[in-house]
Amino acid sequence: MSTTPPHEPVPVVVLVSGTGSLLQAILDASQDPAYGVRVVAVGADRAGTLGVERAEAAGIPTFVCQVADHATREEWDAALAEAVTAYEPQLVVSAGFLKLVGPAFLARFGGRYLNSHNALLPSFPGIHGPADALAYGVKVAGATLFVVDEGVDTGAIVAQVAVPVLDDDTVETLTERIKAAERPQLVEMLGRMAREGYAVEGRRVTIGTWRSSG
Repeated sequence: MSTTPPHEPVPVVVLVSGTGSLLQAILDASQDPAYGVRVVAVGADRAGTLGVERAEAAGIPTFVCQVADHATREEWDAALAEAVTAYEPQLVVSAGFLKLVGPAFLARFGGRYLNSHNALLPSFPGIHGPADALAYGVKVAGATLFVVDEGVDTGAIVAQVAVPVLDDDTVETLTERIKAAERPQLVEMLGRMAREGYAVEGRRVTIGTWRSSG
């Protein structure tokens, strides 16, 4: 899968579940037209999140798609796909979105849905990355940006950033140190993918495909 060059900033939908700190970093970066990204909507899996409030404060359209509002998880997945499709994004970003998407969503956005995970995949997938890293006793932790596939944190890796694990780290301190590195990585790589293009071939993600083919 590869992308084609844009003539204007790439439209992006961001999905959130919580405070939206990653979203805010993207919104801040997108104020610069040269960044190459335009956030066209922010979606959440629950009402009343700070992430949605951040989007509304920035004048970005928002929507909420809750699992509880649908009879089955499959119906929710299809509804989420429809809600996102309405904004015609070229890329979708999970910025702390805690729900796993399913076949209906990936049928529309496979290869175009990015997630940032707070561990160095393939180690420590799932929602307890920093805690699992501490429990295992690793000396280096970090964050991974990847293209979402059908598995749990198993997609092709776009970029990784490492942070040291200190002797006196707690889950909270390690989580915050990872976040401090995760935010700029997501902002930088999302912008590069939008401006320079990218290709996903198996487990390899190549950025700069427009440059190399031009």
